[in-house]
Amino acid sequence: MNAHVDGLFVYPVKGMTPQPLDRVRLTAGRGVPFDRTIALARPDGKYVPGMQHGISKREYYVLVAEERLAGLTTHLDTATSTCTVDVRGHRVLTADLTTEEGLAGLRAFYARVLDLPPGSEPVVARDEGRRFTDTAHGSDEQMEYVSVVNLASVRDFAQRIGEEVDPLRFRGNVHVDGLEPWSEFDLVGQEFTLGDVRVRGTELTRRCAATEVRPGVGRRDLPVPQLLSRTYGHEYMGFYVQVLTDGDVRVGAPVA
Repeated sequence: MNAHVDGLFVYPVKGMTPQPLDRVRLTAGRGVPFDRTIALARPDGKYVPGMQHGISKREYYVLVAEERLAGLTTHLDTATSTCTVDVRGHRVLTADLTTEEGLAGLRAFYARVLDLPPGSEPVVARDEGRRFTDTAHGSDEQMEYVSVVNLASVRDFAQRIGEEVDPLRFRGNVHVDGLEPWSEFDLVGQEFTLGDVRVRGTELTRRCAATEVRPGVGRRDLPVPQLLSRTYGHEYMGFYVQVLTDGDVRVGAPVA
C-alpha cells in the first residue's frame, strides 16, 4: 500500500455534525475518544438509561429518518460539555450539558426542530462507558470499532453514477487516500497501520438511508444504497477496524 490518512473526524452526538481533528490518540480495544457518546433517543422508544445492550439506530433521532438534522451545524466542546448549534451561520443554541438547565434547553430546542407534539421531548442518552455507534447492537467489542472510508472508492462511485458524492455522507472517523478503489474489501481480516496504530479490518459497512442526505443541507438528494446496489451489486462503502495497539494517528500519516 502507498496511502495516507486524509482526514480524521469525531461525531460526539450521534447523527449530528462531524468535527474534524488534526490528530487523535487511540487506545487498544477502544474507538475514537468522545465518538457517539451522546444521542437523542425517542421518548417512546426502547432506550432506557443505563441499558447494557445496543439497540437499533431507529430508536434515536438520526439522519436515516430525520434529514432536517443535517441542516444544523452542531459542535460539542468535549472539555466543557458545552453544545452549540448554528443555523446558516447564526448561533441558535448554547447549552451546558453539565447542568439541568442546559439539558432542558437542548431537549426543548430539538423538540421544536423535530416538530414533536406538546409535552414530548427527546431523551438525552449518555451512559458511562458506552457508545451509540451503529455497531453497538452487536457486542461491546464491536461498539468500539473505528469506521474508515476509502476516498478512492467514493470517487469511483461518483464517476460511475455521474454525480458529486461528498465523502462526509458516509460519516467515517478516518478518510484514507492512496489505496486502489474497493481495496478495502481485501483488508477485512488483515492487519495494517494507521500512523502509529496497528488495526485489523473487521467488516464492511453496509449503507442505509442516512447516506441519502446531503451534508450541511438537510434534504435527501441521492439514493446512495440503491445506486450502490445497481452499480456494484452491493450496498457497502467503507469498513470498520479494531484498534490493536495504543498510538497516535494524524492527518497525513502513512497507511502501511
